Amino acid sequence: MPTESRSPVSRRRLSIFGLVAGGIAVLVVVTGIRAREDTEAKLRQWTDNQAIPTVAVVLPDPKALSPTLDLPGRLEAYYRAPIFARVSGYLKSWSADIGARVKAGQVIAEIEAPDLDQQLLQARADLASQEASAKLSEATLNRRKTLISSNFVSMQEIDERTADLSNKNAAVKAGQANVERLEALAGYKKITAPFDGVVTSRDTDVGALINAGGNSGPAMFVISDIKKLRVYVNVPQSYVPSIKIGAKAVITVPDYPNRTFPATVEASSQSVDVGSGTTRMQLALDNAGGELMPGSYASVRMNLVRDGAPPLHIPASALIFNQNGLRVATVGSDDKVLFKTVTIARDLGRDIELASGLSPDDRVIVAPPDGMADGDQVHVVGSAPTTKTGPEKVSERPDVKG
Repeated sequence: MPTESRSPVSRRRLSIFGLVAGGIAVLVVVTGIRAREDTEAKLRQWTDNQAIPTVAVVLPDPKALSPTLDLPGRLEAYYRAPIFARVSGYLKSWSADIGARVKAGQVIAEIEAPDLDQQLLQARADLASQEASAKLSEATLNRRKTLISSNFVSMQEIDERTADLSNKNAAVKAGQANVERLEALAGYKKITAPFDGVVTSRDTDVGALINAGGNSGPAMFVISDIKKLRVYVNVPQSYVPSIKIGAKAVITVPDYPNRTFPATVEASSQSVDVGSGTTRMQLALDNAGGELMPGSYASVRMNLVRDGAPPLHIPASALIFNQNGLRVATVGSDDKVLFKTVTIARDLGRDIELASGLSPDDRVIVAPPDGMADGDQVHVVGSAPTTKTGPEKVSERPDVKG
C-alpha cells in the first residue's frame, strides 16, 4: 500500500522536471541562435567597414612658405672683349699676361707684318707716280690754253687735255685712299686695350703665326672689365611675373661661404627658352674690390613679389602621377573621392606649392591608397593617417561564438 501511494507523486515530479529541462534546452538553443545571428551581423558590419578605406585629409595651406626664390647663376664681366688681329703676320712681342691690369689704349702686343709693310711702300710709290702724272697733265693743259688765241690748238684738244687731267686727279685720290687704308692697317700691328680692365686670357706667344680676323683660332687676348659684373639666371616661367625689374637679390659664391653680395635685377630676355621653359634674367653686381671673378658659379636668392592671393600648399605625399597626368584626390561633402588635376609652381620638398587646380576649401587626401577611383566611398579621420595593417586589423575583428 505505501508503495502504491508514492508512485503517482514520483511520476508527476519526473514530468515537471522534464518540462523544465525541455524549456531550458529550448531557451539555450534560442539564445545560441540569437547570439550567432548577432555575431554574424557584427561580422558583416565589420567586413563592410573594412572594405571602405580610411583616409586622412588636410586643407590646402594658403600661406606663402617662402617669399624668395633660390636659383643657380653665372657671373660674367660687365664688359668683355676678345682681341683678334686685324693684320696677318707673326707676333713680335707681348707685354700683358693673364691677370695684368691694363688701361684703355695701352699697347699689349705688337705684330710683325712684312707683307703689309711692302704693300704700303708700293702704294706710296704708286701715289707719287700718279701725282707726277697729274702735275704733268696740268702743266700741259695750261700751255695749250695759252695757244687758243693764236688758233694753234683746237678746242677738241683742250677738252681732251682737261679730261686727262681729271682722270689723273682721280687716280691720285684713289692712290691716297689706298695709302691711308694700308697705313690704318699698319696701325693695327700694335694691339691695344679697348678699355680699362684685366687680361683674363692670353692665347698667343712670340713668333706665333697671326691670321687676320681670327676665324681660324681663339682670340689672342681677352680683356674684361670686372669692376661691375653681370649675373645671369634662368628663371622658371611660372616665377617670371613675380620678379620685377629693380628687385633686390643676394648672391653667394663658394669662394666666400660666409659672405653675401647685393645685386639688382637689371633686365629680362622677355622670352621663354623652348628647351628649358625658363626666361633668362640679368642682374648687376658691384665688384669694385675685384673680389669676385667672372665665370664663377653663384647661388642667387631673389625676392618674389606676389600679386593677389597667396599660393596654396599641400603635402608632397598627396600627389598622384599616372597616365591621367598630375592629380590629387579630394573628398567631397558626401565622403566620396573626387580627383582634380593640378599644376605645380614649386617643389619645396615635403610641401608642394600649387599654381592651379585646387581651392582653399578642398579636402585633400594626404596619402591616397593605390587603386582608388572617382566616386569611391571613404572614411575620413584626422590630419594624420591612421590606417592599420597586419595583426592590428585582426585584433579589431569581433569574436565569433557558436
